[in-house]
Amino acid sequence: MKEFELKYGCNPNQKPAKIYMRGGEDLPIEILNGRPGYINFLDAFNSWQLVKELKEALGLPAVASFKHVSPTSAAVGLPLSDKLKRACFVDDIEDLDKSPLACAYARARGTDRMCSFGDWVALSDVCDVTTALMIKREVSDGIIAPGYEPEALEILKSKRKGNYNVVKIDPDYVPDPVERKQVFGITFQQGRNNFRIDRELLGNLVTKNKNLTDEAARDLIVALITLKYTQSNSVCYAVDGQAIGVGAGQQSRIHCTRLAGSKADTWFLRQSDKVLSLPFKPTLGRPDRDNVIDGYINQNEEDVCADGNWQKYFSVQPAPFTKEEQAAYLATIDGVALGSDAFFPFSDNIERAKRSGVKYIAEPGGSIRDDLVIECADKYDMVMAFTGMRLFHH
Repeated sequence: MKEFELKYGCNPNQKPAKIYMRGGEDLPIEILNGRPGYINFLDAFNSWQLVKELKEALGLPAVASFKHVSPTSAAVGLPLSDKLKRACFVDDIEDLDKSPLACAYARARGTDRMCSFGDWVALSDVCDVTTALMIKREVSDGIIAPGYEPEALEILKSKRKGNYNVVKIDPDYVPDPVERKQVFGITFQQGRNNFRIDRELLGNLVTKNKNLTDEAARDLIVALITLKYTQSNSVCYAVDGQAIGVGAGQQSRIHCTRLAGSKADTWFLRQSDKVLSLPFKPTLGRPDRDNVIDGYINQNEEDVCADGNWQKYFSVQPAPFTKEEQAAYLATIDGVALGSDAFFPFSDNIERAKRSGVKYIAEPGGSIRDDLVIECADKYDMVMAFTGMRLFHH
């Protein structure tokens, strides 16, 4: 297939639209089901690059959940604790621990379930039956992977009344080293960002504490590769092999850090006993439950515990999760990794990161206030690496 005609571009008025190879070669994909759209393919090709790089860097199956050309999360296939299984709503999945790919999917989809609603999924490995069964019950637009087990493909084809978008990509495809795009009729050209992110990138430790553990290095690599495919400015918190808070597309660095930090906080709080024991009505759908949990933790839009509201969601009225209780719970968190796609210009980013349990940081360095940022990191006995490499993505 040399080109594929799309229904429309970013918006219904943007026609005609298609994808094709500039040199006339065959596209490196097969559309096995559905009819993906313009934004679907933007998510597919960005997310595929992310999981491919994660797999190459860490040697573990990787999965990403994408929305509007930025990841909601990315993760590698490490086993989940019982609490995390419950928080991700996968504690009912048989043989989950036998599939590292399914574990990676559970983590990636379970990180920010509100933002992952209607996502695009990327798998680094051939989709197995366990992973397909998990994807089937979530609201999702499509998937890209290097292959599908026959039974897994049939499961995915049955999703969305048979219209679920399933794309197979050639894992050996190598793009042209020069990339181009048009803005306002003007062509932009640049070399592809083929910069390699690995442990060696974390060698320049600028803080007094230089104890960068293997687990922390892994999490910093997850954060940095995630940022490489996140709309800038961007900051990413990671722990236990997964991105737990992504702040994308903010104009201010501190706003990235706050946004990503608030998402990381919500991820941790969802694993608290108070949230895990919420008495949901058995008839409440999965997306509604996700919204209620977010409302319960962040106390936005409506008070889900109030009279007249709780009856819609719970069998018994739950006690509110007070800010004091949340602060006490979050104060126990430590060992979180934080990556930034550009340098921190002020130490306020370090102060905010500390509130979400950050112990390890990777950023390019190069600010005129680097000394103040390092001083603040030293105050909290953090380990910080200057990578020397910016990771802007637009």
